[in-house]
Amino acid sequence: MLASTRFSPSKAQLNPPPPVPEPNPCDPPVSQPHKLKGSAKLNRWSMARAIQSHRKLDRPAEKSGRAAAEVVNPPVKHDDGVSEGINEEDGSGKSIYIVSDGTGWTAENSVSVALAQFEHCLADHVCSVNTHMFSGIDDMERLIEIVKQAAKEGGMLVYTLADPSMAESARKACKLWDVLSTDVLGPITKAIASHLGVSPSGIPRWGAGRNSPLNEDYFQRIEAIEFTIKQDDGAQPQNLRKADIVLTGVSRTGKTPLSIYLAQKGYKVANIPIVMGVELPKTLFEISSHKVFGLTINPVVLQAIRRTRAKTLGLAESDECHYSEMDYVKQDLEYARKIFAQNPSWPVIEVTSKAVEETAAIILGLYYDRKQKCWIPRISKRY
Repeated sequence: MLASTRFSPSKAQLNPPPPVPEPNPCDPPVSQPHKLKGSAKLNRWSMARAIQSHRKLDRPAEKSGRAAAEVVNPPVKHDDGVSEGINEEDGSGKSIYIVSDGTGWTAENSVSVALAQFEHCLADHVCSVNTHMFSGIDDMERLIEIVKQAAKEGGMLVYTLADPSMAESARKACKLWDVLSTDVLGPITKAIASHLGVSPSGIPRWGAGRNSPLNEDYFQRIEAIEFTIKQDDGAQPQNLRKADIVLTGVSRTGKTPLSIYLAQKGYKVANIPIVMGVELPKTLFEISSHKVFGLTINPVVLQAIRRTRAKTLGLAESDECHYSEMDYVKQDLEYARKIFAQNPSWPVIEVTSKAVEETAAIILGLYYDRKQKCWIPRISKRY
């Protein structure tokens, strides 16, 4: 039985505004301010950022207890079958909401790897995707807020929540509001728990009760990052002996971003540029060859990257000093090829169609093969 609802007149109804006088035709026309109309995509991003900044969306403030109760009690449905408070927005692209009680890197990387399987669709704009990251979600109210927003947009939820109760709430809320969801952390945690015969702690990686992140591994990563930054672009070659990994290649083969990526994993990395007419440091040939990795790239791609770099620096085509001319690019790569040939123990990695993560995975695989002395000679040295 539906409860009756009483309506009372508002202040505007009790005190109507004074009548607006009719305009005088002799008066000059008054220019009306131009109103800007926001796009649907901008509106969606604004709402997503509102959630991230802890602001409420499209509803009054509620207590966390009510938000938690909504997981169990479904919203009232009207005769037309549409749930109250859930209005789908029109707009291009599908939304993927990434939710984590930590940094969100695990879920974000999982989504990125999965999206790579749909490049044929994304590149042609046949299907477009908007991803929204929400990290540090540690209370029920914020979680329900995000699920409801995903429901409004017809989005998908990908989450990594260590607390079993939070993960279960996310699952129930998504089922309740018909939101497609994927639990990235839950299945593998259960599998490992079954394998070890030990129950998981259920504590987020950086949550209260967890050991301080300022442990030995943390300081090792900080030291590696500091070392790598100081050794960038051939600086301080006398310190190459202290490096775990040394990258070498011509300009714009991605040595610096690859170095920083590896440094964040705790490896001290140095990178040495190969430039025609510039002698390489003697230390490069004196250190263990198992540390050194060469990088090469397709000349057409390299030329495009160098042209973009030159424009970014504000250099005109006449001022590029042959840096991005095809003849110079080919000579640069041939010069590097000869150096690699003179040092056959250096693996050469083709980076043209590889992401930083892919190149790093190859380097670390070879690095540990050599370190554990299970190096297997291969017919081709290119990876």
